[in-house]
Amino acid sequence: MTMTHDFWRGKRVLVTGHTGFKGSWLTLWLRELGAEVSGLSLAPQTDPSLHLLLGGSMDGPGIIDIRDRDAVTHHVLKTKPQIVFHLAAQALVRAGYRNPVETYDVNVIGTANLLDALRVSEGVRSIVVVTTDKVYHNAETGLAFMESDPLGGHDPYSASKAAAEIVAASYRSSFFAARKIGLATARAGNVIGGGDWAEDRLIPDAVRAWQGGETLQVRRPRAVRPWQHVLEPLGGYMGLAERLWQMPDGIESYNFGPDHGEAASVGAVLRMAERHFGGGAMMLGDGTDGPHEAGYLVLDSAKARADLGYQPRWRLTETVKRTMEWYRAQGQGQAALDLCLGDIRDFAGLATKNELLRAAG
Repeated sequence: MTMTHDFWRGKRVLVTGHTGFKGSWLTLWLRELGAEVSGLSLAPQTDPSLHLLLGGSMDGPGIIDIRDRDAVTHHVLKTKPQIVFHLAAQALVRAGYRNPVETYDVNVIGTANLLDALRVSEGVRSIVVVTTDKVYHNAETGLAFMESDPLGGHDPYSASKAAAEIVAASYRSSFFAARKIGLATARAGNVIGGGDWAEDRLIPDAVRAWQGGETLQVRRPRAVRPWQHVLEPLGGYMGLAERLWQMPDGIESYNFGPDHGEAASVGAVLRMAERHFGGGAMMLGDGTDGPHEAGYLVLDSAKARADLGYQPRWRLTETVKRTMEWYRAQGQGQAALDLCLGDIRDFAGLATKNELLRAAG
């Protein structure tokens, strides 16, 4: 990834969803790079919470509902961000089925609220709106999705994120392009890593079951997803934000996913996870339980590779190994902050080594 560490020093950065799993990792990484980070999010929604384990709080000026337009606008005008990462979302497929209107409200109207606040803010230069790999119309063809493929969304969560893409495109063409403010959407695959305790996510569900000596119930073991460590897309988002700062014109959307050969079934990932966790029982379903979910979903990240220098760094085996070792170590009393910083430094160090090898080569 073409990402200049010195670029971030002293930059005013707003992270929405900063109390969530990805937002907590991103906030920590940005602060390590010297950025002045502010947040905008609900209070942590899980117990444990990575945000709290990393030293965050349950209250404060950044604890704001993205649906509260006045509060969002006030916060944006007060913090005057130069760079914005919009991660705040209702991010679960099954929760979208249970609460579809709330999902649309958070993901569509919440995105519009933020962009409308940024429309009247001074100093903003770069905006990355994070959506999902599920924004595409999925006809289950077995082909990897490219950024030019049509948007869709069978379920409320996926459709809400596709709608957020349209909202972002509208604000870019109507308001931001003329002011030379870069705005792009980022579509990432399934992320895993230490510190995720959300419900209805594969690795957190497995950790909860196995730590409690219970059998993990697996609904769709044959579903294929583009798994990646959480640091992979976050590095992509930061590289994209830097590019938008430098070249705001003509950049619209990017996929951030692993190599095609790294996509794997739920069952395969769980077998790796069980081995690195040190044991755990599971019962594999036949794929018919619960509401509809995509069976095959893979991203083509060639555009990000060509334009941004995006290059996945950890293979799936390393990703699962690190994730399960993180949970095991944290459960044995190691500090989440130390574990996260260790992963960030290993990840960034590998990037530096690869860049030096390419330059020599």
